[in-house]
Amino acid sequence: MKSSDGNQIKLQPMWRKVAYGGRQSGYDDNYTDESFLEEMVMNANVVKRDLLKVMIDSVSISQYLCIVALVVSTWTLTLNLDIDESTLLKLDVGLLLVGFWVLLLTTCPFSLKLLTKYVLNISFFISGLYVLAPIYHTLTRSISSDSIWALAVSLLLVHLFLHDYSGSTIRPPGALNNPKLTSNISLNASIVASVLVASRLPSRLHVFAIMLFSLQVFLFAPLITFCVKKYHFRLHLLFSFTLMAVALSVTYQLHRMFFTVLLALLVFVSIVCPYWLIRIQEYKFEINGPWDESKLCFDITE
Repeated sequence: MKSSDGNQIKLQPMWRKVAYGGRQSGYDDNYTDESFLEEMVMNANVVKRDLLKVMIDSVSISQYLCIVALVVSTWTLTLNLDIDESTLLKLDVGLLLVGFWVLLLTTCPFSLKLLTKYVLNISFFISGLYVLAPIYHTLTRSISSDSIWALAVSLLLVHLFLHDYSGSTIRPPGALNNPKLTSNISLNASIVASVLVASRLPSRLHVFAIMLFSLQVFLFAPLITFCVKKYHFRLHLLFSFTLMAVALSVTYQLHRMFFTVLLALLVFVSIVCPYWLIRIQEYKFEINGPWDESKLCFDITE
C-alpha cells in the first residue's frame, strides 16, 4: 500500500490469540491487545450456599460424633464393670440383627447371594475374633495404664480427623469406588484403640464381647448410615436426631464434663461451622479467563 506522497507503507498483521505455533511476526511473545481481558469472568464457578442446606449436610458429621461418643461410653461402663460380658454379648447380637435388617431393607433389589455373602463374612469375622481374644487380653500387660489411655485417646482423635464422613469404611453394595486411603487409616486407628481398651478388661470373654461391639460399630455403622441416607434422606435425618438425643442422654448420666464437650462439639459442627462457611463466601474472589489451563470435561478413568 502506498501513501499520498508515494512512499510504501507496510501494514502490520492483526494480532490474534494462538495456543500453539510460537510468536507472531511483529509482536512480542507476551503481547496481548485490549480484547484479551474481554473474556475475563469473575466468580463463574462460585456456588451460592444456603445456611439451612449446609446445616443439614453437617448432620452426618454430628451423627458420627455421637456414634463414637456412645462407643466411648460403653468402654467406660465396661471398664468400671457396670456392664458384664453377658449384657455385652446380648448387645452385640442385637446390633448385628438390627444391622442386617436395615441393610436388607435399604439394599434393592434383595439378593439371597448377597445375604449369604454377608453371613459367611460375619461368621469368619466372629470366629477369628474369638480365637484372638486371649492374645488381645495379654497384649499390653507390660504397658502402664496411663500410656494406654493416652494412646487410645490419640488414636480416636486420628480416627475422627481422617474419617470419611461422606462415605463408608467398607464398600457398599453397588458402589463403584473403594474407600479412600485416609478412611482406611482412620479405621485402623479405631481398631488399635479398641484393642488397647479391651486389653485392660478382666476376662477373655469381656475382651471378645467389647472387641466385637467396637468392630461392629466402627466397621458397619458407617455402612448402615450410608445405606439409610441413600435410601431415604428424611429417614436419615430422623435417625441422626434420635442418635444425638440418645448420645447426649447417655453422656449426661455418665459424666457432666463429657456431656458438655459433646454438646459443644455438636453445636460447633452443626451451627457455628455452617455459619462461618456462609460468611466467608462473601470474600471468595475467583477469576477465569483465556489464560486458564484446559480442563477435561469427562472422567479420564472411563
